[in-house]
Amino acid sequence: MKPELAALAQRVKGFMPHNEGLALYRAGAEVAALGSLVEIGSYCGKSAVYLGAAAAEAGSVLFTIDHHHGSEEMQAGWEHHDAELVDPRTGLMDSLPVLRQTISEAGLDDTVVPIVGDSVTVASHFGAAALVFIDGGHGTAPAHADYEAWSPKVRPGGLLAIHDVFADPADGGRPPYEIWLRALEDGFVEHAAEGSLRVMRR
Repeated sequence: MKPELAALAQRVKGFMPHNEGLALYRAGAEVAALGSLVEIGSYCGKSAVYLGAAAAEAGSVLFTIDHHHGSEEMQAGWEHHDAELVDPRTGLMDSLPVLRQTISEAGLDDTVVPIVGDSVTVASHFGAAALVFIDGGHGTAPAHADYEAWSPKVRPGGLLAIHDVFADPADGGRPPYEIWLRALEDGFVEHAAEGSLRVMRR
């Protein structure tokens, strides 16, 4: 990964440590030649820089999907709320302008394609992908819905990555861990792990 992109990724708002971002980049670089990459949960574009860099090097594309109004834990009164991302006109969170700025600053406008909408709806109109990265809503319903909609889209030999997988409930919420267990039960094979990032191969 180019040093300037790595430095940019570290400055972007988000919840992915650099070591996990680099592991995500390596996973993307490994399979980007097989097809497009997909990210569920764009937020401000931190992980899109890591995956976008991998896609760009392979001549592939990253589709990053988010409704950009924030998941439950990002709303006012919750732990990860960021008042700077609230649109004063609507009172709603809107991370899309920051994502667009991040992509532009990274020089990835021709590689990273933002899709604004509900991930399950988008999945119903989407084909196979070389890598699917699930990092959207961490509540039970949205996490399991993302898994059910997107895990079948991973092409044979492709990778499924899940963020915020914690074996100990004291370290984080359960749904990402639960869908990781489901993936293993469904035949995905452990491929790599870094921090709370888990990567599995179909």
